[in-house]
Amino acid sequence: MKEISTICAIATAAGHGAIAVIRLSGDEAITITDKVFRSPSGKKLAGQKPNTIHFGSIADNHEIIDEVLVSLFKAPYSYTGEDVVEISCHGSGYIQQQILQLLIKTGAEMAKPGEFTMRAFFNGKMDLSQAEAVADIISGESKASHDMAINQIRGGFSTEIHILRSKLLDFCSLLELELDFSEEDVEFADRTQLKANLDEIQIHLDKLVKSFSLGNVLKNGVPVAIVGRPNVGKSTLLNSLLQEEKAIVSEIAGTTRDVIEDVINIDGIEFRFIDTAGIRHTTDKIESMGIERTFAKIEQARIILLLVEASQTVEDIKKQIEEISPSPDQLLIVVVNKIDLITDNNLETLLGGSNGFAPCPTLFLSAKRHINTHALNELLLSTVKDSNVQPGDIVVSNARHYEALSKALEATIRADEGLTNGLASDLVAQDIREVLYYLSEITGEIATNEILGNIFSKFCIGK
Repeated sequence: MKEISTICAIATAAGHGAIAVIRLSGDEAITITDKVFRSPSGKKLAGQKPNTIHFGSIADNHEIIDEVLVSLFKAPYSYTGEDVVEISCHGSGYIQQQILQLLIKTGAEMAKPGEFTMRAFFNGKMDLSQAEAVADIISGESKASHDMAINQIRGGFSTEIHILRSKLLDFCSLLELELDFSEEDVEFADRTQLKANLDEIQIHLDKLVKSFSLGNVLKNGVPVAIVGRPNVGKSTLLNSLLQEEKAIVSEIAGTTRDVIEDVINIDGIEFRFIDTAGIRHTTDKIESMGIERTFAKIEQARIILLLVEASQTVEDIKKQIEEISPSPDQLLIVVVNKIDLITDNNLETLLGGSNGFAPCPTLFLSAKRHINTHALNELLLSTVKDSNVQPGDIVVSNARHYEALSKALEATIRADEGLTNGLASDLVAQDIREVLYYLSEITGEIATNEILGNIFSKFCIGK
């Protein structure tokens, strides 16, 4: 087996800043740093206590590169479980590269993407699902995605998986033992208790699998398509929500010929708004392409805002709903715009007719005058917060976890049905082994080099 090298990398983002951090990890991390570090007292880092910070300079022979602070973390009490040194220097790109090159010349190797976290995984500092949460917490752009990643990195999801595994592990062992005594026709595993456990695990797995639809949008943002006929105010609504002139607004029909996207953070949850081309019959080739893209974006959206004018009839609005034909997984909200242009009496009439849009919620506003636009934000927020997921529940946001959980659920259902139908113990045991296998894949107790390589290659260098 190849000897574990000492790795180094710049751990802070590229570009100029007040400070930058260069990280080393490995058996020689402190020794290598000692060769280039100069302390005012002349003391070596190797003799210092762990979890301490030391002022000095980094020098290449007699040439001072920078004054730095060096943080020491000794194995096993570090992020990677190895000796770790973090050098805080000034943020100049030149200084960072000079120090990095000097460390490599002195014996360190350049770290690969995610190699620090991979070492933490191999050294038992975290399981695979927690390691993946590290990448999520770095890339998270909203409170919702941050909270999910924090829960996962603290072991909330891992604990859930370990509980499910432990409930099946003993029974699987007893079923395997029965095979050794098949001639005696004895049963070591209590079938009634096993059936109860399988039913309970099936409920848990089903809940985790279903949570992915919510977790995925919380992680990546909730896609919201703004659709409707030309000149109903789609671009005006987008500008109003963004509070900036993102989209061109004009009285000329068909101004928006391509999709325009931007993100709004509402109470810690990201919504990705998509302003689309107006839906109508046209001979304009470019506009037709925009309309085709509109329908493509409608298919991708979780929420569809059908924007209509307050002057339109209820029958006309119902026709547009039929044209869009949302899927069962999509929420269509009818947004009646330009209410500032009609009388209260007409609005009351339309309000009375809006009951015919059920089950689609209906909201009345004026995008141009910013009347009731706050209510749209509240309604959008409620579509996420009114889900079946309760505070503290585990929400799956990782596609790899979703796939493994789905396969584990299928195997659980097969084992449950086999037990009910009196299937042979060896066949039931095989299905239970599959459940255990897929659950172990999530935490990394079973992981191939291909899976690990794919996961950690998506990390930034230095993490």
